Amino acid sequence: MTKIKGKNDGPGGRNEHYDIGRRKNVPRRNVVAEIKRGEHPDAHIVKRNGREYARDNPDQSKKDNVNR
Repeated sequence: MTKIKGKNDGPGGRNEHYDIGRRKNVPRRNVVAEIKRGEHPDAHIVKRNGREYARDNPDQSKKDNVNR
């Protein structure tokens, strides 16, 4: 599976862009749409303050979290 890594590049450290494998600076809205289409089965969407963000599904490893 391709890892999704948050850039923490928005106000307050929000993820406005993500790196996904070799793809760099993918906008949040694109990542959210990809997850909704099932392209990243190890991730899900969370909604905070009306905005949707990518999150890894829970497991025992911290190294594969969106925000490392």
